[in-house]
Amino acid sequence: MNQEKDQDLVHHLAKQGVDDKMVMGHPASLFVLFFTEMWERFSYYGMRALLTVFLITEIVKGGWGWTNADAMELYAWYTGLVYLTPLIGGMIADKLTGYRKAILWGALIMTLGHASMALEGTSQSFFYLGLVLMILGNGMFKPNISSMVGQLYPNNSKKKDAGYTIFYMGINSGAFLGMLLCGYIGEKVGWHYGFGLAGVFMFFGMIQFYFGQKIFGVIGEEPNPEKDKIIAAFNHVKQEEEEDNENNKEFDTDLVKAEIDSKLTDATEEEKNNVLIYLKKAFADKIVRDRLIVAGSLMVASIFFFFAFEQAGGSMTIFAKNYTQRVLEGNSGEIFKWVDAALTIFPILIVTWVLFKLSQQIFSKYPLTVIFTAISFAIIWALGIWKVNREFSVENTEVTVSWFQILNSFFIITLASSFSKLWEKVWNPSGPVKFAFGLILVAVGFLALAYGSMSIPSGAQTASVSMIWLILAYFFHTTGELCVSPVGLSYVSKLSPKKLAGLLFGLWFTASAIANFIAGMTGSYIDQIAEKYSMSTFFLIIAALPIFVALLLLIFNNKLKKMMHGIH
Repeated sequence: MNQEKDQDLVHHLAKQGVDDKMVMGHPASLFVLFFTEMWERFSYYGMRALLTVFLITEIVKGGWGWTNADAMELYAWYTGLVYLTPLIGGMIADKLTGYRKAILWGALIMTLGHASMALEGTSQSFFYLGLVLMILGNGMFKPNISSMVGQLYPNNSKKKDAGYTIFYMGINSGAFLGMLLCGYIGEKVGWHYGFGLAGVFMFFGMIQFYFGQKIFGVIGEEPNPEKDKIIAAFNHVKQEEEEDNENNKEFDTDLVKAEIDSKLTDATEEEKNNVLIYLKKAFADKIVRDRLIVAGSLMVASIFFFFAFEQAGGSMTIFAKNYTQRVLEGNSGEIFKWVDAALTIFPILIVTWVLFKLSQQIFSKYPLTVIFTAISFAIIWALGIWKVNREFSVENTEVTVSWFQILNSFFIITLASSFSKLWEKVWNPSGPVKFAFGLILVAVGFLALAYGSMSIPSGAQTASVSMIWLILAYFFHTTGELCVSPVGLSYVSKLSPKKLAGLLFGLWFTASAIANFIAGMTGSYIDQIAEKYSMSTFFLIIAALPIFVALLLLIFNNKLKKMMHGIH
């Protein structure tokens, strides 16, 4: 696809020593990160899909029989810490290990975490140890792979947002397959099998990344790898100069020189030049400060989005288990089997095609990366076909609780390319406007749930509400997510100074940590609010906050755009 090459992008890749082979108009190296992240998200979301259901399922069915409130509190602490540790992992990568080693260490620790959780039937201690290892491993992995994606593109590249959207499709491909297969195997076969399966694919993600490292050139290497301190200092100064020159594009040197000459008539040329250098530096520093304020504003807005969105693994899972009609008979059961079969097979087909396109470009140089990824796909195909065949062999269909969570990822996979083209070719509003739309859409999803649950009496322990309301909620949540998550990752990359990129991504995930913790703790009140008021009231409360923040973003949009200083 050489005809699709963007010359600015090719030049940028050449400076980094990155291979300029393209897949779908983007660097082939993006898709190595795509598959690494895909298997990591398979492992994380596969386990997360089971966590709440496992905890609240009756002991006689292999669960731990916890109350909804207790399960939600553990969920809050786990998901909160999973997104908090990237702050530390980002700093470790920036200062010590570099992105690549951090990713590999994180992947190894998470693999061990899943293995530990698979032993939960032996001792509960293994379950808790697994959660701790997952938290620590994610901290090393998550911020640094996102940072590497950002460094594949020039700051003002039109392809950068599209590249993050493609990367986000990889995230959700893994999440989809993880929730689909780990969730199904965990609920239908055995909890420990579901937890263990997640670790198998984390291992494959680690191996294929390890053998494909050289495709990234110097991106992700250890900080200042030169042993010669003078060369290291020179490279550091050169990077700072490049950033200052980029930031000083708006600085009118001739006008400032004229003003200095008119006001400092008695100064020497050297003194005037020093003043000019000082003013240039101050101007560049102000741009960096303004951009960091915008990045911080978007991070705060993301807290309110993910506070609502992350109810998926908590209160929405409880709603799916206890209040949704999941046993299907007759024609409805048969229709669901075919829909579920399509949802299983077609996404695997799509990502297999992506692997085929990547292998055409990189197999000759990185055969082991392609081979190990192909082996993992062979296993996925075998599991998918087994699952479909097993479901068609039973008379009545009971939809698993975790099945509803795959809808988010399915909609991402099917809609991501459309949103990518929308931002790239049709309509590309500012980041704050995209965030505002995302917040409004996630609120609409909860308004749908509030309407659908109006028939549930106050204090009811169970009900049989139609599946359509959860499906609608996940659809609106997904469209909102496409306006926030990939866009947020892209803007953090564009607004961050290179030397702080890992730290800023860590802060982005810290915002997610706060959101996840609040989401879980809020979800723990679902029974109390439903008993005292109604289930609809609970969902209306969740919907109200994102709408309020969306209005603030729209009001301050022009101010925030100005503070981005040309970043779009």
